[in-house]
Amino acid sequence: MRELEKFESVERSIVKKYRGELWNPFIAAVKRYELVNDGDRIAVCISGGKDSMLMAKLMQLLQRTNEARFELVFLAMDPGYSAENRQRLEENAELLHVPLTIFETDIFGVTDKTEKSPCYLCARMRRGYLYSEAQRLGCNKIALGHHLDDVIETTLIGMFYGSQLQAMIPKVHSLNFPGMELIRPMYCVREEDITAWREYNDLRFLRCACRLTERAEFDDGASKRQEIKRLIRELRRSNPNIEKSIFHSIHSVCLDTFPAYKSEGETHSFLERYNKIDAADGEDD
Repeated sequence: MRELEKFESVERSIVKKYRGELWNPFIAAVKRYELVNDGDRIAVCISGGKDSMLMAKLMQLLQRTNEARFELVFLAMDPGYSAENRQRLEENAELLHVPLTIFETDIFGVTDKTEKSPCYLCARMRRGYLYSEAQRLGCNKIALGHHLDDVIETTLIGMFYGSQLQAMIPKVHSLNFPGMELIRPMYCVREEDITAWREYNDLRFLRCACRLTERAEFDDGASKRQEIKRLIRELRRSNPNIEKSIFHSIHSVCLDTFPAYKSEGETHSFLERYNKIDAADGEDD
């Protein structure tokens, strides 16, 4: 029997060994949230990390098996990587048979000069450049590698530090690039399963490759996301299903129980509905 090439064994692990952890939740998200349609041309955005590289393989496998006919462009932006990181990105793409289209920007050069929220600025600039390049290449969607942990962590960060209940939705229309959509195909995939897949296949991807983190000595406590990760790990000790509960909660929001909510940028009060209801239809506490 022919020995499998590396990319073939990696693909096999996705649909065999990690079918329940990776392939099934990926397919569930694509179908449930209607992320991929006939005629789409999707820019799969590759940062070089484990999440985006797995997403690239999942999208390749989907293209081979899905009834919908769609095109893929594997788009990677070099925001100013070191020569070593750029080389690792290219070598991993070649190893996994992911045909990269790479374009260059000077985002790291710009954010390196700012002291106020450099990470936020970097994320905003990256998104804008990716939309612009994808649109130039004739794509109508960009796919990002956000996973289930990103979804629940973002929700809790907004609640604890932003004073708002705000989740991360599976797809969104771009306001600045008409006709473009952002999709998150790994919305239902857990990070620990992505890590297990990476380790099983002995793959070494980029982590955060920006200049700021390369030269700085960060305390985990300085990162709100790391703080939330630690909190969830702590809660998991007494409730193993804590992530699942949080994830399901953002799909079961009961607006009737909230004193106020926002929709399309406009704030609404429960009084708008309350004053229209006859007292006899009310409910005691």
